[in-house]
This record gives sequence, C-alpha cells and structure tokens, in this order.
Amino acid sequence: MTDDLPQPPRRIRYKGTHPRQFGEKYKELDPSRHEGELEKVRERGHTPAGTHRPICVAEILALLAPRPGEVGLDATLGYGGHAQALLPLLQPGGRLYGLDVDPLELPRTESRLRALGFTPGQLVVRRMNFAGLPGLLPEVGGFDVILADLGVSSMQIDNPARGFTYKADGPLDLRLNPNRGRPASALLQALSEQALADLLTGNADEPHALAIARALHAGAPATTREVAHLVRQALADLPPGPDPAPELRKALQRTFQALRIAVNDELGVLDQFLSFLPRALNPGGRVAILTFHSGEDRRVKKAFIEGQREGVYAAIAPEPIRPSAAERRANPRSSSAKLRWALKSPPA
Repeated sequence: MTDDLPQPPRRIRYKGTHPRQFGEKYKELDPSRHEGELEKVRERGHTPAGTHRPICVAEILALLAPRPGEVGLDATLGYGGHAQALLPLLQPGGRLYGLDVDPLELPRTESRLRALGFTPGQLVVRRMNFAGLPGLLPEVGGFDVILADLGVSSMQIDNPARGFTYKADGPLDLRLNPNRGRPASALLQALSEQALADLLTGNADEPHALAIARALHAGAPATTREVAHLVRQALADLPPGPDPAPELRKALQRTFQALRIAVNDELGVLDQFLSFLPRALNPGGRVAILTFHSGEDRRVKKAFIEGQREGVYAAIAPEPIRPSAAERRANPRSSSAKLRWALKSPPA
C-alpha cells in the first residue's frame, strides 16, 4: 500500500557546500519555510534569491511624509518593500496605487502584500507602465505622494531565465515585460555596428563602446554567456589597464545596462512620466525618485529644475541623497542609487 502513496520531492542536489545556481537555492526561494536562511544571506551582505531589498526606505519616508487619508503612488512596485513601508502611514483612510509592468513578479508581490493584511481598498495594484500615469487620473484625481524607484528588481536580475545578468547563462532577453516588444538578441541583430556603439555610449557611458559594439555585431549573441564572452574578447584586444578584472566587470555591467535600457525604452518612458508628473501631484504633493545611472539622474534633475523655475515646484532637492555607508555595506546593490525629491507648489 505504501508504494501507492505520493512520495515527497527529493531535496535539490548541488555541488559543494552551498548552492550557487538560482534554481538550487531552494531555501531562499521558499521564504515562508526558511526565513532563518534568508536572514543569514542578508547578514553576509547579499540579497536572497528571488527577493529584493528596498533602498533608502527611511530617507524616502522622511521626504514623502505620508499621512493618514492621503493617496499615494508607488510607480514601480517591484517586490513591494517600499509599498510595505508606505501603506501603514497612509492609514486610516488612505490608499496606495502600485504599478508594475512585470507580469511574472507582480502577482507574487500582490500576494505577499495581501497576506500582510492590506485590502483592495488600501492597496490598488495595476499592471501598467508608469508612462501611462495620465490614464489613472480620471479615477484618482491626483496623488499626495509619489515614489518611483527606477532600479531593476533583484528578482529579475537573479533569475537566469530573464536574461538580465552576465553571471549566469540564459536567453538574452532583458525585457521587463517578456510578453511585449523584442528581446535584446533581436535588437542586436537589427542594429548596425555604429548604432550599437552609440547605444552603449548613450545608455551607459561605456568607454570601450566601439570595440564592444564591433565584437557584439560580429558575434550576434543569443545568450547572456555569449555576450559576456564577446565583451571579454573585445577588452582582451585592448591595451591592459592597471587592474583589468574590475574594468571587465564594469564593462559587462554597462553593456547589460545599455541593452536593458534600449529594449525597454526606459529613458523614453521616464521622459513621459516626468512631463506628466506635475499634473499628477496634488498641490503640496511630494515626489521622490530613485535613479541608478547618470542618464536617469540627469533627466530627473533637469525636470525638477525646470519645474521650480516655472513655479510648479516650491522646492526641490539641492543635491541627490545617497544611501548611507551602512546601507551600502549591507546592500552593495544600493551603491549607485541617487534620490531626488520635489514639492508641488500650493495653489496660487
């Protein structure tokens, strides 16, 4: 009779004493049963697989100062860490809208936040790009607090199947919404060598843009590992610097960043969001935006300065706020973040 009973799944096997591949990290990927394991990973300064650590939470809460009864917007919901911190401060009577384009991660995030007790009346989740903000206003009227975290979530970076990282092999995809648009592999096939070099320069300030573009154009990579191999080849043909290993790592990061920005038209949708932002904020409303590279930060800074000059914003960040040294040590992925804020002018 016992042979007819369902057998429990065997524990995932892996080489060595610690799992290395994404799928092997079964404890990290099941936080409801292994929270202690996740805490050990965090203590080592790493982000557990399949999760994300929100950045500058205390600074954002201080800047936005959410109050009970107000209406807020988390324009890039991601793993929901910032939303989890904002929601209690909007209660009682407040409401937070959470937007995200990722059809794979958004249902998981909503489930986590619902499990914490946040009702549909308190948290409204929509699968949409924040460039579509105008479509929300007939329903909402306006927002008192708005947050946009422009970084890619760790859940997307860590999963090789999404193609966001050179550290593991996977399809060269890089789409935030894998159901729309074309993957990075198709983009590379459509670009000339010079157009690809311009993309690497414009989206990532890559100093070796022409050499990398030449290698990628000739190699026509379809996987992340192939891209990493071609970038290594391109840099190997250049005169070596004083320490080639960090330069290679930075070149790989910049290459993947540039391709991701292009595939998702991230700068274009950011421009749309910034142009409509003043109309989405109620008088006296507050906005905070986290950026992660110079192209994003320049756009946010320029939009806020122009808005203040025109009288739209009563005050803006004089300088970007950076994560504390303690946060950068605990979460190295926060190191490149810059936080800017603006305060909507009261009615005339």
